[in-house]
Amino acid sequence: MTDVPLPLFGDEDGADRARSGVSFAAAQRLRLDEHSWVEHVPGWLAGADDLFAELLALPGWEQRRRRMYDEVVTEPRLTAEYPDVRAAPSRLRELAGELGEHYGVDYDRLWLNLYRDQRDSTGWHGDGASARRRECVVPVLSLGAPRHFLLRPTEGGPSRRLRPASGDLVVMGGRCQTEWRHCVPKQGAASSPRISVNFAASSQAVPDP
Repeated sequence: MTDVPLPLFGDEDGADRARSGVSFAAAQRLRLDEHSWVEHVPGWLAGADDLFAELLALPGWEQRRRRMYDEVVTEPRLTAEYPDVRAAPSRLRELAGELGEHYGVDYDRLWLNLYRDQRDSTGWHGDGASARRRECVVPVLSLGAPRHFLLRPTEGGPSRRLRPASGDLVVMGGRCQTEWRHCVPKQGAASSPRISVNFAASSQAVPDP
């Protein structure tokens, strides 16, 4: 996979954002197809380890069960959810504001996934419940141990692979939620915990008019 420099969303206010602990200066955007793209921003968040420790200690982690086809299964990860971002930890509220200013989307909801070790994962999926418009911008912040993040076309085909480190941002844009699928696979090698912070917008959770 070859990344290309970010061609859109200039960072004229980069000094102010650096003071807030985030920077889009290293952003690399990969065009997946005519309508879809993914952006990787290495080192987006300064102080990622401190935020990871704060979120890991949250009391609200739960292991959910969901129906898949004709059976109910236990999800191989833990989840914490904030349907209203105003109830989230203050640092996450600040980051939602930074992302909203940069991408022009009001991120008012978020959820967190905790991958406790290499056995935890998410299967191939699109964020259909929170991203129902034809084109959406969906940021995901990685904290803790690096894990592979894969994308492939919905209709099948070769996958694209990222490996975000702690403090890295991955942003899926365009039709990435409908015409592509993404996952965090299990891995053979031992892994320490990882948290993904998924930012969502109510405006993107309703279909195009």
